[in-house]
Amino acid sequence: MIVIISIIRAALLYTFIIFAIRIMGKRQISDLQTSELVVTLLISDIAAIPMQDTAQPLASGIVPIAVLVIAEIVVSALMVKHSSFRKAVCGSPVVLINDGKVDQKQMRRLRITIEDLFEQLRQKDVFSLQDVAYAIMETNGKISVVKKPEKETVSAEMLQLQVADKGIETVIISDGELSDFSLKLCQKDAQWVRQILQRENRDMQDVFIMTANRNGDYKIIEKTKGATS
Repeated sequence: MIVIISIIRAALLYTFIIFAIRIMGKRQISDLQTSELVVTLLISDIAAIPMQDTAQPLASGIVPIAVLVIAEIVVSALMVKHSSFRKAVCGSPVVLINDGKVDQKQMRRLRITIEDLFEQLRQKDVFSLQDVAYAIMETNGKISVVKKPEKETVSAEMLQLQVADKGIETVIISDGELSDFSLKLCQKDAQWVRQILQRENRDMQDVFIMTANRNGDYKIIEKTKGATS
């Protein structure tokens, strides 16, 4: 009986935490600011107490988590309205490379090693320090990079070429299931998909992935043998 109660409590807390994270916004998942990171860590610690100790009432986990979520929403709203408050909570971006020159003073202040700097540069597809004009440490800990003009990738605009906009390529069929949301993104409908599949002599249940864009370009990948549901 205790095991069943523990499973139910864990499932309820899991659902509530997902709901709380969604309320705080999608950025909470990928680009954590200082206040968001603190809230996330506290939520994980608070949720663990009633999850492990069945003697603790479930409200001892839910109530503090709800308070933290509300506090984070209030703090986020204040940061939007008052830049000085945002600066006090999250800090300000710091220029690490200015006009091709590394600011050693700022790197020492932020305790960033050369290895840390080069690792983040490589993640931006920059493999030579000579290619960088500016590098800025953002408030979420990531580095934004501006390459020197002569090192930038040549674009169609630079070559004065007109390139047709094909729109977003979306996955309209995933493992045999049609996505209405993706169809709207590429401005197509289910009838168009059925016509394509009929012309290709394929059944929707046999399609692993089908992508398309608004120009009508598409690609179909069939399920491998043994993978058909």
